[in-house]
Amino acid sequence: MTDLPPHHDVSVTGDGFERRSLLKAGAVGAGVLAATTLTGGTAAGFTRSGRPVLTHGVQSGDVDRHSAMVWTRADRPSRMFVEVSADPSFRRSRVVRGPALSPETGGTGKLRLRGLPTGAEVHYRVTAEDLDGRVTSEPLTGRFRTAPKGRSDVRITWSGDVAGQGWGINTDIGGMPAYTAMAERGPDLFLHNGDTVYADGPLEDSVTLPDGRVYRNLVTEAKSKVAETLDEYRGQFAYNLLADSVREFYATTASYVQWDDHEVVNNWYPGEILDLPEYTEKRVDVLAQRAFRAFHEWHPIDPKAAEDGRVYRNFAYGDHVEVFVLDMRSYKDRNDGDAHRDGSVLGERQAAWLVRALARSKATWKIVQADLPIGLVVADGDSGDMEGVSNGVGGAPGGRETELAWVLSEIARRQVRNVVWLTADVHYTAAHHYAPERASFTDFAPFWEFVSGPLHAGAFGPSELDGTFGPEAVFTHAPPADGQNASPMEGFQHFAEINVDGPSGALTVDLRDGTGASLWSKTLQPE
Repeated sequence: MTDLPPHHDVSVTGDGFERRSLLKAGAVGAGVLAATTLTGGTAAGFTRSGRPVLTHGVQSGDVDRHSAMVWTRADRPSRMFVEVSADPSFRRSRVVRGPALSPETGGTGKLRLRGLPTGAEVHYRVTAEDLDGRVTSEPLTGRFRTAPKGRSDVRITWSGDVAGQGWGINTDIGGMPAYTAMAERGPDLFLHNGDTVYADGPLEDSVTLPDGRVYRNLVTEAKSKVAETLDEYRGQFAYNLLADSVREFYATTASYVQWDDHEVVNNWYPGEILDLPEYTEKRVDVLAQRAFRAFHEWHPIDPKAAEDGRVYRNFAYGDHVEVFVLDMRSYKDRNDGDAHRDGSVLGERQAAWLVRALARSKATWKIVQADLPIGLVVADGDSGDMEGVSNGVGGAPGGRETELAWVLSEIARRQVRNVVWLTADVHYTAAHHYAPERASFTDFAPFWEFVSGPLHAGAFGPSELDGTFGPEAVFTHAPPADGQNASPMEGFQHFAEINVDGPSGALTVDLRDGTGASLWSKTLQPE
């Protein structure tokens, strides 16, 4: 993987930050976005004169008790500033000088704000100042909540899979309406379980549905072909932020983000050489370097928080919740039909880290944010090769199952309790219960895996279950067999929600549709 672009690490405690009266509340509307560079940021595409414009909103992420990352993008070389306050009126605030927003990072920039109050709503507004210090952009405002101390209530939403299978931003239905529904739930955190973009999924202006209705896509240059260059990958991430609903959600909710395959190309693994005519660059490792850089540039991810500077990391969120963000893509072995060899999906180092971190955790609930489900059979086309964890056989662990078997066995041996797995990837929602009495491999403690998605993409499923770890599909909601790749207009978009009760520690899961309606609910009591 390539080196990451730098980000700034700034404290907002103490004296010495100048009050800036020029900062005032504002927002970027659709008209301003339409007038700016939308491709993601080539050097040639930057405006060099006039007042800077923040083109794609603001985001916050990788939040903990005292700090958070804040992100934005400008349309020209400029300097990022963030005003921070506990007061939405910003009567008492401090200003933090951030990084330069330049063509080197596609115009994006982010910084970690430190010294924030614990368990508090933090308000911020971001401006870009031209490098001569003469003119400043209109500000954009946002807010997030820092991690609480003690036994506090916590609300988390999660999902994945955005702008895939030919379904992009459609202003006829509210852009990407599930983001609006999530915002209305008022979560403390959003976990994005990967496929944050579909870099391998070009869009057409319109798609005629089986019943004659027309689905109309907003299409940009970047979404007109598969991504191969760095700027084309940047354009994939820029695209989703053209939807008002997406920008508004990220301006009010902190996120923990991971990646999966479609940030690069469908079902990829390190070392793969593509046999696809639409790609002139066939080496997946080269594409993955470019995609990985764009992924980090366009999300409020802190590489310093990651164990290896890439993706996998963990965050405590009060006494009841700790989130363990996995990377089940960068360390995969090749997609292979051999069910008998030992395989890799986490890699030895990440698997060992996950076991250690889970064992050290003092949280009531250990939330594993996974980009692939454990027990679903996910094939790589019709070749007999496997894309996911399961080898599709159902007997003793084989292939990538061997690594998960070791993780599950080790956390049981160390008596790690209350581990819940959250995932997306398969484009429907489901509740899976895993139990050794139903399994071929029995050296583990029972656990739940909850699946959600797509957030805004084609809906599929359900998939078959592999019996190695004894999964039972307690609930599923998916399109019918004759309605696969259902559009976002068909009612099979999903996100899900966890609510942890502060006094009791009880965890309630709601699997929701794209309108926010609960389809299924389950309350788990801590052991």
